Amino acid sequence: MKDNPLIQLLLVFVPLSFLSVGGGQSVIADMHRQSVTVYGWMNDAQFLNLFALSRMAPGPGSLLAALIGWQVQGWAGAATAAAGIFVPSSLLVYGLAKLWARYRGARWQMAVEIGLAPVAAGMILATSCVLLRSTEGGWLAWAVALLSTALLLFTRLSPFVLLGGGALAFLLWF
Repeated sequence: MKDNPLIQLLLVFVPLSFLSVGGGQSVIADMHRQSVTVYGWMNDAQFLNLFALSRMAPGPGSLLAALIGWQVQGWAGAATAAAGIFVPSSLLVYGLAKLWARYRGARWQMAVEIGLAPVAAGMILATSCVLLRSTEGGWLAWAVALLSTALLLFTRLSPFVLLGGGALAFLLWF
């Protein structure tokens, strides 16, 4: 049963659905680990291509799960992975919505929200590191990422200028 690719997809994406605290981007690091290292469904370059495609397509970033499922088992894999990443957390949120609204402003609720913010930020940072390690850009990719992060944090520079600057750096270097 565990050798069935559709079951494997569910075993990967159902738990990740509950961990996607900061949104779909917060679990990309583990999607990469499971897809490339644990199950060997693809290599780093294939994962990066699917990641880029998921970012260009309209919709949530978690659509990457459907693309991974497609890579593994075609339409059935795409549907299984998408259901695995979207359905469990959606049912949980639906079930907790009334409870959350009922206790709006309670101390425990504010503590949960404040406590989850650094967790989500850490998971997104882990995703950034995994993606940078997977690229073939080497030290230049890390330098552009760190410089862009610093400029975004400490200036009002447009992200589009930083994207253009990063592209220019790679064009000039390679």
